[in-house]
Amino acid sequence: MLTYETWSPPEGEFDLDDRYKGALNVLSWAYQEYGENVVYACSFGIEGIVLIDLIAKVKPDAKIVFLDTDVHFKETYELIDKVKLKYPSLRIELKKPKLTLEEQAKKYGEKLWEREPNSCCEIRKILPLQETLSGSVAWISGLRREQSETRKSVNFINKDDRFQSIKICPLIHWTWKEIWRYVHKNDLDYNPLHDKGYPSIGCFHCTKPAFDESDLRAGRWTGQMKTECGLHQ
Repeated sequence: MLTYETWSPPEGEFDLDDRYKGALNVLSWAYQEYGENVVYACSFGIEGIVLIDLIAKVKPDAKIVFLDTDVHFKETYELIDKVKLKYPSLRIELKKPKLTLEEQAKKYGEKLWEREPNSCCEIRKILPLQETLSGSVAWISGLRREQSETRKSVNFINKDDRFQSIKICPLIHWTWKEIWRYVHKNDLDYNPLHDKGYPSIGCFHCTKPAFDESDLRAGRWTGQMKTECGLHQ
C-alpha cells in the first residue's frame, strides 16, 4: 500500500508524458485515499495552473482554496476568474484572513509586511490555511525540488507537522521548462506577470521581478532574511 512514509518514485530522465502520468498517479491515489478530506491550496502561479488542469482530469469537482490576503496583484484575481470559467465544476474558494487590512493596521500598525513580514504572513496566510485544513486530512501543494534549496528534500507525500496533516506534492521532479512545456502544449491561461520577470508570484508588496535565473524564489521578500511565507516549513 502506498504511504507517505515509504513511497517516493525514482528520479531520473523522463519525458513530459512520464511526468504527466506520474503526477496523475499521485493525484489519483490521493483522492482515492482521502476523498473529500483532501484540499488543494493553490497560489495560482504557473505550477498551480498545471496542477489545476491535472486535478480536473482526476476529480472534476475537487476543492481548491486560494489564500486571499487582499493584497494580491490584480492579474492574479483576473486569472482566478478565467480558471473558474474554464473549470466550472471545480469548487474554488477564496479564503480571507479574519482581520481586514484596516483591522490589521489598527492592531499592529501600518505596513506590517515591511516591518514584520513573518507576522503578516502568519495573519494573512498561515492562520487561514490552518482553518481550512482543520476539516481535512491532507492537502496538495505545487512544490518542486528545483525551486529552492529549502525545497530540495520535498517528497511526493510528506508528513506535515505544522498543520498536523499530510502534504502531497505531485510535481516535485518537474523542471521549470517542463512546467512551461505543459502549459503551452495545453494552451492554458496563466498569470501574465510571469512574462514580465516574475517566476514566483505572491502579494504585491512582497514580490518583485527576479534577476537570478538560478533562484526561482529570488523575487520574494527582496532585502529580507526570508524566502518562505511559512506554509512549507
